[in-house]
Amino acid sequence: MPPSDTPSLICIHPEAAAYAAVQDLVLPALPVRSEPWPDDRMQLVQVPAGGGLGLRWLAQPRMHPLRVEFVDGALGHRRLYGGGRQQDLSRACGLHEHPQLSVVDATAGLGRDAFILATLGARVTLLERDPVIHPMLLDGWQRACRAAAAADPELAAVLACMSIEALDARAWAPTGAAPQVIYLDPMFPPRDKSAAVKADMQMLHALAGPDTQAEGLLDWALATALCRVVVKRPRRAPPLNDRAPSHQLTGKRNRFDVYTLRRLPG
Repeated sequence: MPPSDTPSLICIHPEAAAYAAVQDLVLPALPVRSEPWPDDRMQLVQVPAGGGLGLRWLAQPRMHPLRVEFVDGALGHRRLYGGGRQQDLSRACGLHEHPQLSVVDATAGLGRDAFILATLGARVTLLERDPVIHPMLLDGWQRACRAAAAADPELAAVLACMSIEALDARAWAPTGAAPQVIYLDPMFPPRDKSAAVKADMQMLHALAGPDTQAEGLLDWALATALCRVVVKRPRRAPPLNDRAPSHQLTGKRNRFDVYTLRRLPG
């Protein structure tokens, strides 16, 4: 996801820092405080019973801490029972005809779309520069790897197709061949207040604030990708940077704008 311009809004609970040290996670260099912040602040905490790192929104005490979960929940269900390579995300990236593409998810966020792409055969590099979201993402991936190593070889193979890096995508350069596909999911434009927004997205919007750098990401992606760039947008939003895509796949709520640079291999 795009970087937060106000990282000082986050405090790290001492228990979360201790958990991260044991798990070899790199937490953001932010103040460690245990007393409550004003009610618009958030706190990175250790979720009990092996739940890993979670983000607690102090203004919403009834919300469960937001955390990254690849094994159970919605992502676990989608891996087993999702739409396969015919779902829009897969078709937009070209995986329905060309499995095992190399994909860079340049705004990885909680890693959900990147995980789905990996389940479909892609080799995915996740780039996340937000100093709070990145350790949560890495923690969720490590917890999933430990669980899969003991009981789920298929999931372990999926997770092995994912690599996570903490940096701004525009500072990233491939060490070998350029990625065949670059995927962008910038923070959505402001919604009508009457529109329903899931609690986790409310929290991410509150954490990251307005996205002011998405347009520059599209220029970078078009100059870096080998074959295509895919941008996730709200269904009725204008194209990113008002740049018309080569084609679109439109669903009920979202759409994928596809910018074709050259034919996919094979």
